[in-house]
Amino acid sequence: MDHSGHGMIMELPPFTLGRGLEWSADPFFLVACLVGLGLYGWGVVRLVRRGDKWPVGRIVAYVVGVLTVMLVMCTKLNDYGMVMFSVHMVQHMVISMLSPILILLGAPITLALRALPTAGRDRKGPRELLLMVLHSRYMRIITHPAFTIPLFIASLYGLYFSPLFDFLMGSRAGHIAMMVHFLAVGLVFFWPIMGVDPGPQRPGHLMRMLELFAGMPFHAFFGIALMMASTAMVGTYQHPPASLGIDALSDQTSAGGIAWAFSEIPSVLVLLALLFQWYGSEQRQAKRKDRAADRDGDKELEAYNAYLASLDARSR
Repeated sequence: MDHSGHGMIMELPPFTLGRGLEWSADPFFLVACLVGLGLYGWGVVRLVRRGDKWPVGRIVAYVVGVLTVMLVMCTKLNDYGMVMFSVHMVQHMVISMLSPILILLGAPITLALRALPTAGRDRKGPRELLLMVLHSRYMRIITHPAFTIPLFIASLYGLYFSPLFDFLMGSRAGHIAMMVHFLAVGLVFFWPIMGVDPGPQRPGHLMRMLELFAGMPFHAFFGIALMMASTAMVGTYQHPPASLGIDALSDQTSAGGIAWAFSEIPSVLVLLALLFQWYGSEQRQAKRKDRAADRDGDKELEAYNAYLASLDARSR
């Protein structure tokens, strides 16, 4: 059965990295990625033209983040992912854990708020609508840890260990919807934790670290469960095409290993970003205190000089 609608996907030769990286674009993700890059570029150009600066590091992070989505959805990795559990798991891990972190480090919401023009008094333009969404009750709910952490966990156990995964893999639209879901879950999970863009949830740095590590053990357990299983657990991958020359159970074990190992990568990336942010905020706070102390010192000096001047006036 051709699950993906990609044509002769069952005739794929044995997987190699070179074959996996050959161009094979999914139209939906290709257009979405190009639009995302175009809008971000427009925002940067608009800021530069009016004399504002936008950090190069943010541009690099965002572009690389979008390119990682294209890497797993616009190459033959997407074709092989339809018939190989291990390749699909690479797609899942990248699009749900690596791409969101890089995209969020690019601060696209901050860029949009700075680049979009204000509509004026008592009018609502794109900028005002974006602010309304950011401060809405709906956004507060979907970015709250009580929602994001269970959603993050359910996207693994609830999807792969139920008939829902096979149902979605049965059509091109279902497969696209699943990949969009992975990306969206990653974005709402890491958005409050990264703390780069403004949002309804602004936890402290310590709380962000706790949120990060609350979800990661479940990710590791999921990988271990796949590695230790003695039978193929996902119907879609139970009978791989003979042309691939792979065993379903060993491929599932590889998929579990990928899921288990990959949970460490975002943890390290986010932890480094949080530590840099924490250090930066401490430095800014110290500078503010120094400036306040300087102002207080100047006032004391002025008062002392005024006192001396009054004494001098009396003596005269």
